[in-house]
Amino acid sequence: MTRATSWVIDAIAINVVAIVAGLGAELIFSIFPISPDFAAILKPIAGIIYIVWGATYFVGFWSWTGQTLGARLMQIRLIRPNGGRVKPARALVRWIGMNLAMLPLFAGFYPILVGRRGFPDWLAHTEVVEARQLSLAQARMAMLRAEGNGRGRASAIAPPTSTPDDVPPLETPRGSTPLD
Repeated sequence: MTRATSWVIDAIAINVVAIVAGLGAELIFSIFPISPDFAAILKPIAGIIYIVWGATYFVGFWSWTGQTLGARLMQIRLIRPNGGRVKPARALVRWIGMNLAMLPLFAGFYPILVGRRGFPDWLAHTEVVEARQLSLAQARMAMLRAEGNGRGRASAIAPPTSTPDDVPPLETPRGSTPLD
């Protein structure tokens, strides 16, 4: 379900951008009229642009960070079997495999249910792994703690590093911060 949810989020992101671009193009063509012959040519061009946009989205994110927007939200990452980053050519092969896996009623994804590797991963020699990440609040707190004393607001909320002998140190439960 994690990968399916990730894919749905990615599909929404791809389509929102495509819809906004299409509305922008429609607005421009309503201001500057075009001939019917040119309008007929634009529809297949728009289809090709949509396919290229979808491929660029997946290949770009997989080869840049290993995570699409959906994968980031679902905390999964695409890697090579040795743990390395996926190169653009391998990401393109995986995108092609992803589209081929959808053709026979998503049959290329059924192996994920038992072995965690579907047809696209088999074809491109990739793996999808869990990628636990800090929440935005946790990342902000870590950044503030790293700044240390004497730097504006961070010093006001950072726990003291040393205390006088008569004052016990501030204790917080494991994994939490004084602001929790």
